[in-house]
Amino acid sequence: MAGNHGWQKWKWIGFFLLPGLLGMLLFVVYPIISSGWIALNDWNLLSPPVYVGLENFQKLLADSAFWRALGYTVVFIIIYVPLVFVLGLLLALFLNQRLPGMLLVRTSTFVPVVASWVVVSLIWKWIFNPQFGLVNYALGWFGIQGPAWLFQPATAVVAMVITSVWKDVGYIALLYLGGLQGISETYYEAAKIDGANRWRVFRHITIPLLTPTMFFVAITLLINYFQMFEQVWLMPQRDSAADRQVEVIVTEVVRNAFSYNRMGYASAMSWVLFILIFIITAVQLRLQRRWVYYETE
Repeated sequence: MAGNHGWQKWKWIGFFLLPGLLGMLLFVVYPIISSGWIALNDWNLLSPPVYVGLENFQKLLADSAFWRALGYTVVFIIIYVPLVFVLGLLLALFLNQRLPGMLLVRTSTFVPVVASWVVVSLIWKWIFNPQFGLVNYALGWFGIQGPAWLFQPATAVVAMVITSVWKDVGYIALLYLGGLQGISETYYEAAKIDGANRWRVFRHITIPLLTPTMFFVAITLLINYFQMFEQVWLMPQRDSAADRQVEVIVTEVVRNAFSYNRMGYASAMSWVLFILIFIITAVQLRLQRRWVYYETE
């Protein structure tokens, strides 16, 4: 048939791919190349860029604010990722049960995921309010004087972790639920015939066959939360110690770019963040060969 062979075929393929390719070039490739060039310049948005080479990257090495932001980012991830990883799995195991009203329960657990971070932050700022918040009120029942959660750096990080887990655990559970429902029932039937108990079934069937989903969850969480921004920007009480000290890499990028007009420095910081994420992702891809089990036919 005419048009199905040779250059005619590729002409039509190119025709239908062109809008998507143009969009990718304009909104993805061009900004990446531009940010790389800006990182090599000193630019304050008011005067023409001045080429400084790697000077912005050299300044980062001696920037205590950047290292503090990196430290808070790592601390947040160390606390948050294991919590949401395990709680998401436990919630998925519960949601995978065939119980009356489970559809409503599944829907309700996903509501925080689609909620705006602005709304979530306002709700949890009230919950963690030291004077009339629900958390300190509940702690008062046990004779515990609750801290000023969003005023001090240490407690602010804990509060933001709790809020982030509450918001994200439904999405992680949904991913796990898809993995659980993709496991063939024949494995469980065979284990039941062999007399395996629940723990052995979970350990030797569910966990190995769920490792591809676990790998996807782990790599997604790390990539996303190295780029976290909203909760750190919105939740700490303004002009408090937490607001002045608790920064992550992306909030530092935003402050340098739009508060201090240091676009070149902010771009360099963004590239350092990209390199960190790239290295961590590459290491994960390498390590997944040792623990991720892919079912074969």
